[in-house]
Amino acid sequence: MATALIIRDQVENDQAAARALVPFRERVAVYIRRSRAENTLRGYRSDWADFTGWCAGVGLVALPASAETVASYLSTLADRNLKSGSIQRRVSAIAASHTAAGFDPPTQKAAVRLCLAGIRRALGTRQEGKAAVLTVDLAHMLRYQPAGLLGLRDRAMLLVGYAGAFRRSELVGLDVQDVEFSADGAKILIRQSKTDQEGAGQVVGIARGTALCPCAALQAWLEAAGIVAGPLFRSVNRHGQVQDGRLHDQTVAMVIKKYATAAGLDAAKFAGHSLRAGLVTQAAIAGVPDRAIMRQTRHKSSAMLGRYIRDVSLFRENASAKLGL
Repeated sequence: MATALIIRDQVENDQAAARALVPFRERVAVYIRRSRAENTLRGYRSDWADFTGWCAGVGLVALPASAETVASYLSTLADRNLKSGSIQRRVSAIAASHTAAGFDPPTQKAAVRLCLAGIRRALGTRQEGKAAVLTVDLAHMLRYQPAGLLGLRDRAMLLVGYAGAFRRSELVGLDVQDVEFSADGAKILIRQSKTDQEGAGQVVGIARGTALCPCAALQAWLEAAGIVAGPLFRSVNRHGQVQDGRLHDQTVAMVIKKYATAAGLDAAKFAGHSLRAGLVTQAAIAGVPDRAIMRQTRHKSSAMLGRYIRDVSLFRENASAKLGL
């Protein structure tokens, strides 16, 4: 009898606790979602939809999925010659979805890990990066800048993005109050970024230049557009009117490709990352020390710079050039 009373009391306590937590669940869910960048969540949703669609098509359970189901799915992706990086992203999405639903991720099981290791060996892990926009490229591209507000915005966005080594999400996330102009240049505050998810903030300095001065371009855009607060870069409609909303980060890539095409370059080789890659590459060509480049790019280690700098120095510091051949 006493045991039954204890069990009943425990059940009642659990039910009371569950009721008390109801008002907080929605806010908790909001903050859990904010633990990851929106771009990451968008990618996860797309990858999870692909996995669940595949499971439905072959009659397997997606949630919770068995390790054998996940391994089988990955094998089909490899057979379709999907890149190793893209397959790894699908694995991350499956793991995140299981964790969010309260299940142990099947991706940690040996069957999945071994299958993934075999896929990496079969497909390789080399990533083909997009081409870097160098200063000479940017100068050529900006010769095709149209008149009016759209041209001023594009010029400012490309030059600031290049000089600040901004990620596209950082660039479109800037507000007017994040910029402080001085005689030397501009101090720009990045409130939150891919490597600063908790919003400690990072400050980037952009020096004043001459013909391609990013600061002058930004000031010209703000003055002509009459923007004094809110989003720094905004859309311009077909009537030449500046809109209130913030640009989508995909717009950065679209603008780069548009100007690359106008300049006679292969637009397929360029993307939103080309401005950031260009700063690293051009600075390395100019002999800027790694630590100074890292200060501009906000990289926490030199490992990510290595690929760009190795490409630059491949023939500048080449052992075969010293053989007297």
